[in-house]
Amino acid sequence: MTALAGYANRIAMVTGAGDGIGRMLATQLSAAGITVCVQDIREDAAAATALAIGGGAFSMAFDISDREAVTAAAERFARDHGDLAMLWINAGVGVGASLLDGKPDQVRWAYEVNVLGAIWTAQSFVPLLKGNPCHVGITASTAALRAPEGDFPLYAATKHGTMAVAEALSGELATKNIGCTILCPGLLNTEIWDGAKARPDRFGGERRTNPTIAGLWRNAKTPEIMWPDIERVMTAGGGVLVCATDDGDTRAAMRQRIDKFEQGLVDI
Repeated sequence: MTALAGYANRIAMVTGAGDGIGRMLATQLSAAGITVCVQDIREDAAAATALAIGGGAFSMAFDISDREAVTAAAERFARDHGDLAMLWINAGVGVGASLLDGKPDQVRWAYEVNVLGAIWTAQSFVPLLKGNPCHVGITASTAALRAPEGDFPLYAATKHGTMAVAEALSGELATKNIGCTILCPGLLNTEIWDGAKARPDRFGGERRTNPTIAGLWRNAKTPEIMWPDIERVMTAGGGVLVCATDDGDTRAAMRQRIDKFEQGLVDI
């Protein structure tokens, strides 16, 4: 019997599961005996993941940043499949741009997916969670826990937003007796930095991430290393899980950020 036995033969949806962390989550949940709905904006990627993991997995393709599309997808899901047991709000994009110089399309794209997309997904699919237990997972980032730096201030700003959504949602879910796990992964080998390839028609043609930037992630550890701790936290009913995969840099950066806030604290 697995640690997630209460979800066996029930349905979990994982967004952004065409590759990266989402594909890892979908694979591991399926291995635990859960029927997985694999969501991605790319129909071919979602279908490929569902086929690869088997176990009755099926795919849905829609754009999480489009509220009407998400609402319509939830209605289709309810009609065709009934209730959900688990929802993992994972889809996200990486944008290597600054706030001062980021192009309008880049800024809109990053916020619409990483922040608004999380809200639209929650609004549309949380009402489908039925039974006991039920759980919601949200993928944020260690970038949400440290001061923005380097080439990624726009991305970091959106992930601060994702984290705020996750924390607020966790409180709302607790009133409904729904567990919530907030995952903050560090530097991992995922496809998030090539996310623009999924939306060429909306963002001015084909775009690929600067190979210098993408190379940092391709040479990193793979998402599978997080699963034992993700399963442990979910089984315990949820919580915040920070997976620092950068040999201590994240811990130091988090401490510096907290210290900065404390130095600015004034009692009035």
